[in-house]
Amino acid sequence: MPTKIAVFASGNGTNFVALKQAIVKRQLAVEIALLVCDQAQAPVIAKAQAVNVPVLVVNFHDYANKAAAEAIILTALQRQQVDALLLAGYMRIIGSTLLTAYPHKIINIHPALLPHFPGRHGIEDAFNARVNETGVTIHYVDAGIDTGQIIAQRTVPIIPTDTVDTLATRIHQCEHQFYPDVLQTLINEGAI
Repeated sequence: MPTKIAVFASGNGTNFVALKQAIVKRQLAVEIALLVCDQAQAPVIAKAQAVNVPVLVVNFHDYANKAAAEAIILTALQRQQVDALLLAGYMRIIGSTLLTAYPHKIINIHPALLPHFPGRHGIEDAFNARVNETGVTIHYVDAGIDTGQIIAQRTVPIIPTDTVDTLATRIHQCEHQFYPDVLQTLINEGAI
């Protein structure tokens, strides 16, 4: 029986595509059972539909509060018998409804070496701080912003000729290899 995951994304879906391709290429015992997206026009939706992954779009503005929106998501996750959640460019803080239902089973990828440069602008913040290296962190999600237990990190050097865009390109290349690597390790270890 494959591990069923849901991918949560808000934008282009490059990490979604990388995960899907790695699952097939590596023959991982994983099924992306659902894409959850909070932006109705996000390009990731078409990418999921193109590979026959069911999509749930939840506009949080349509609900009284985060808990009500997450209750809709939780129902869909339970219907698909999802074992773990992987955030891939999901630009919302996960609330208690999902945290309680999936303790230590929600994983995020962040484009910086946490605890440094948390939040939405990790790449830009690292670049502007003029540090010599940054990288990618994969961590469990808790109620804070990028404060959950770190699972693994990989460094990416910042070279003198870098711009924010060239650095972002290298970080995304790292993410697309690293996230599937960590997913495979977590499955092998029985963590998810």
